[in-house]
Amino acid sequence: MIEPIRLIVGLGNPGPKYETTRHNAGFWMADLLADDVKSNFLLENNFFGEVAKFRQGGENVFILKPATFMNLSGKAVQALSHFYKIPLESILVIHDELDLMPGQIKLKKGGGHAGHNGLRDIHSKMGGSNYWRLRIGIGHPRTLNLQQGVADFVLHMPSKDDHELIVDGLYRARHAIPALLAGDKDKANRLLAEPKA
Repeated sequence: MIEPIRLIVGLGNPGPKYETTRHNAGFWMADLLADDVKSNFLLENNFFGEVAKFRQGGENVFILKPATFMNLSGKAVQALSHFYKIPLESILVIHDELDLMPGQIKLKKGGGHAGHNGLRDIHSKMGGSNYWRLRIGIGHPRTLNLQQGVADFVLHMPSKDDHELIVDGLYRARHAIPALLAGDKDKANRLLAEPKA
């Protein structure tokens, strides 16, 4: 069993301009999770983002969507986690992942930021990387045979087919998160690996 997750952070960029872009996959997942627990996001200026909360195992669990833009995500994570005294090991960050194909979802703890600006800032502000990540595959322009730079790629909508694959992955993750919240990493990984029904 693992430390219970008390803060779930979906990474993305605020505003309608970015809503449907690949870089906002973390926001998409955060919205699904808030729906599942019947909680609404409220803008919390003290935490530099939108926050939803629910109860799990007698504790408050927070879902955070930073409103700082991706490369300053750590500012929001630091503010909320320090205020509520949530340790690094009890944080789950959900983010888009270039190194996984659309539809692939992987869970990991710790490690480098692999050039992801949101993770880079969280590492810096939190003074470490020993938190959980849910990596949502969006593919890489090279592996998808696209003549597009990475920065341009993540700030555009996926193709219709890739979008469907990403959404399928999100729905698998939706079923796996409760197991992770309950501290059962093995069950969460099994559910993430299950093919679409």
